[in-house]
Amino acid sequence: MNSYTETEFFVGAIPYQMYVKYYRPSQDKNSVPIVLLHGGFHTSACFVKTPDNRQGWAPYLAELGLKTYIVDWPGRGRSGFVPDLAVMSYQQVINGTVALLQQIGSAVILTHSMSGVVGWQTAQTHPQLVKAIVGIAPGPPANLLPVITKDSHEAVPEDHPRIQSRENTQKYFTNSDTFPQEAFENYFCSLVAESARISNERRNVEGRGLYIRDPKLLFDIPICVITGDQDPRHPREADAETAKYFRGDFIWLPEVGLPGHGHMQMLEHGNLAIADLFTNWLKSKGLTS
Repeated sequence: MNSYTETEFFVGAIPYQMYVKYYRPSQDKNSVPIVLLHGGFHTSACFVKTPDNRQGWAPYLAELGLKTYIVDWPGRGRSGFVPDLAVMSYQQVINGTVALLQQIGSAVILTHSMSGVVGWQTAQTHPQLVKAIVGIAPGPPANLLPVITKDSHEAVPEDHPRIQSRENTQKYFTNSDTFPQEAFENYFCSLVAESARISNERRNVEGRGLYIRDPKLLFDIPICVITGDQDPRHPREADAETAKYFRGDFIWLPEVGLPGHGHMQMLEHGNLAIADLFTNWLKSKGLTS
């Protein structure tokens, strides 16, 4: 029998409603809730189980006694269809996140990759709702990025949603020593279409990235950035700079005895050891018991 119950609901305004699943622990430790935000091309499925059917972070955290929420970004997974997905902006994901926090109360936000921007912006505009941020290889604020021109190879056309290729998936998402390669096809089938506009905002094309007005706005919020040594798009120096920008903590996984991790830490072998790592960090901040 599970040591938690599951409840599903939606927040936000149609057509940008956002699906939420709540894992309510049977033995609630009265800890601050934690909201898990997936990254681009993904859904909350990445927090439920690994592609080879090992336990995911969401049920594991609930078993530890943490009130845990997972979401599907608007237009992805169980959130339903968005007619303008190709040009949907980050703001719709931010709006959904704020709506969730306004409903459940202040919480820890765990972000991954492209949702890093959502965490920084939510904390900037609604600091009273954000108790802490755990960034798993998080996208930095635009303040730390160069401006990309629209004719750059990094800019993408916004006339259709983006589809992740098999080649890029293997190169950037599943390249690590700890990824369960035998389950690659199961993982690849889980990927979804992504907004081209959000991709351009994330890369700061034409300066359209989301900037932080003043990093001091986040200095009172505990922040921890966690990065693996086999993540090709998140070198140590870059993610350490993101943590430093907000006066946060930076954890380089090999230095805590967890080498061989890449971008999809929640799916890799050793995923629960990483969950223990950030829950212990939250405990050190007085946010879990």
